[in-house]
Amino acid sequence: MAEVLLFHHALGLTPGITGFADTLRAAGHTVHTPDLFGGRTFETIDAGMAHVQEVGFEAIRQSGVRSAASLPADLVYIGFSLGVLSAQTLAQTRSGARGAVLCYSCLPVSGEWAIGPWPDAVPVQIHGMDADPYFVGEGDVDAARDIVATAADAALFLYRGDQHYFADSSLPSYDPVATALLTERVLEFLARA
Repeated sequence: MAEVLLFHHALGLTPGITGFADTLRAAGHTVHTPDLFGGRTFETIDAGMAHVQEVGFEAIRQSGVRSAASLPADLVYIGFSLGVLSAQTLAQTRSGARGAVLCYSCLPVSGEWAIGPWPDAVPVQIHGMDADPYFVGEGDVDAARDIVATAADAALFLYRGDQHYFADSSLPSYDPVATALLTERVLEFLARA
């Protein structure tokens, strides 16, 4: 079984995020869910992002990176949207990473926010909706395609729809069909990590 460090999105550690973690736990995996917002949650992406801008993107990223310090090196990192900042950073820079799952977001491998090329030893799955105005509209899907084109073990999964937080069961954007498929794919990924 895998040990996972799972990072929440800009609405905070919502019941939908903890519910997703519980699904992974029920399959036998150990899942850590650090709260990068100190218990705060937000009703809208705009409100959550206003908080992130107040605190600073880099401060949020580094808070996530620090949350791994007391954990074993051989983790799988999962990030949902904003959580991808920390998950992708750790997967690309922390020795021993066993894999990464990036949901709704992806950092580029070159240019601003880039960490560098994807490490060949780290498998990765990237999930997003094909008409998500953030994932597609802001270019994250292009960054995902770059990783898939150059990494040794990488897959991009696009789901039909335009919702950003589609796998968070506590939100109106929740898509149970897409989430079931995403969950199945993540569980298969963790089984081989």
